[in-house]
Amino acid sequence: MRFEPVAPVRAYERVVEQIEQAVISGELKPGERLPSERELMTQFGVGRSTIREALRVLQAAEMIRSRPGDPRGPEVLAASSAALHRSMHRLARADHVGLAELLQFRMILDGSAHLLAAELRTDDDLTGLDAALESMREGVTRGYAEFSRADVAFHEVIARISRNPLLVVSEEVVRGVVLELIEDKLEHASNRTSLMHAWLAHHAEVLDAIRAADGAGAAHLAKQALYDNYAEYVPAGQRPLLAPLLRP
Repeated sequence: MRFEPVAPVRAYERVVEQIEQAVISGELKPGERLPSERELMTQFGVGRSTIREALRVLQAAEMIRSRPGDPRGPEVLAASSAALHRSMHRLARADHVGLAELLQFRMILDGSAHLLAAELRTDDDLTGLDAALESMREGVTRGYAEFSRADVAFHEVIARISRNPLLVVSEEVVRGVVLELIEDKLEHASNRTSLMHAWLAHHAEVLDAIRAADGAGAAHLAKQALYDNYAEYVPAGQRPLLAPLLRP
């Protein structure tokens, strides 16, 4: 029997863990105040430097807001998608995450978002998708930049229909990073007009599937389109990572 070495835990990390847990459990609610530094030192049985380091970590994570000289103590903040967005963006741009992994993740996210959209959409949601698709049609004649903005708006509407803020943020981050990685190739593509017409036809198919409450069909359309449009930028040896997601 062999055990793995354990990393030493610093006192400030234990302070962070307890305060995080109090926020997550609802014992500490947004707008409430933590005790003063002196009171925190007493309660945790640690020195001032430990408390200040813990508060610095919590503030960097946007769980609290601390103003210098404020006698009321740090304020507990409401959960924000902005912090998740930044963390996911850093992870997605990390050296060890390649285009194959990102595209695979986006296929999973898009497929799930389209399935949920087909199952959960309301008449108002369909109206929003109709408007987004019409903007894409207009974008074909106005240029690639305008078309791309309308394309993004269409996907944002689908993500919002899922009613899941985590899916909305994840979709936005991964979609943006994938496009960043292949942006130069798309910008200089010689067949951009035909690409726009093909994407427009695809989005019309997707909207028909969502309108018909065909979740499986909408999900398959989303994943297949991502593979058809972006797999060529993935090294051939890594494309098998994507193939299982195309199976019915």
